[in-house]
Amino acid sequence: MYITLLLASLFMLFSTLAPHLPGKHWLIRVWEFPRLQLFVLILLCMTGWFFMTMTHPFAAVVMIMALALAGIYQAIWILPYTALWPKQVNPVSKVDDNCTLSILTSNVYMYNDNYEGLKTLVRQYQPDMLILLESNQAWQDAMSSIHSDYPHRLACPLENLYGMHLYSKLPFKGEQIRYIVEDDVPSMEVQIDISGTQVTVYFLHPKPPSPTENESAAPRDTELAIIGKEMAEHKDPVIVSGDLNDVAWSPSTRRFRKLSKAQDPRVGRGFYNTFHAKYPMVRWPLDHIFHSRDFDMVKVERLPGYGSDHFPLFAQLQLTKKR
Repeated sequence: MYITLLLASLFMLFSTLAPHLPGKHWLIRVWEFPRLQLFVLILLCMTGWFFMTMTHPFAAVVMIMALALAGIYQAIWILPYTALWPKQVNPVSKVDDNCTLSILTSNVYMYNDNYEGLKTLVRQYQPDMLILLESNQAWQDAMSSIHSDYPHRLACPLENLYGMHLYSKLPFKGEQIRYIVEDDVPSMEVQIDISGTQVTVYFLHPKPPSPTENESAAPRDTELAIIGKEMAEHKDPVIVSGDLNDVAWSPSTRRFRKLSKAQDPRVGRGFYNTFHAKYPMVRWPLDHIFHSRDFDMVKVERLPGYGSDHFPLFAQLQLTKKR
């Protein structure tokens, strides 16, 4: 028991320090994701050491102190995404339907064929804009039945897990399908009008750092930095939505928010963990919506799953600071 607890505790300390090792390899950056899970495991290890104080007093005191510091450090990263933290985005006092925009973001998981499951959610929530990620030609064909409700569309079907489809009730202009960093990873950009104000909307899905995708986090971090700088340069309101393959509390997402001055409606509200939909103990917030200070929050909600490895994310914003 002593050896098992010691090894587990040392691993908790290593995983806490690992993200600070030099480099962007996935073996380093992956430990930015499970901070909530690591926090819980650290507490369990500390509890184990309390039972060891009688038989191994010195080791128990040292490990409890070290784990307490690690637990505090992990808590600092995740605390803003709990109800204990002040809300960064104000809730609207009165909804003005002429000034609202709702977006449903869903990584469909390309091999998932429960098309009707997603369409049921679309019919229920009636988003102004629907963005599909990992969508291919099969998904494009299956979603044709919603075309009458979503007459404005932008399609980029791909078979590499990085296709994108935008469905909009609102007309848009200036539409672009961009390959910002990698030749096989698209993003979308459109401009819409909300009550006479032009709003720029970005949809992103960079590759994650992983053994099956990119060994390095550099392409993802670069894309987020580029969009963050662009967002800061816009004089009109801006929204960024999508599966960023990064958690809300990571250094790269925090850098994106610093560069862009973007607001995160989850701060002070909750984690809204969207991945992994099939493993409750291994979940973190990979799907995001960020926006300029021009908006207040009507609603943000994680929707039920329909066979994808991601839960959809629904957000409704209200333009409150017209320029």
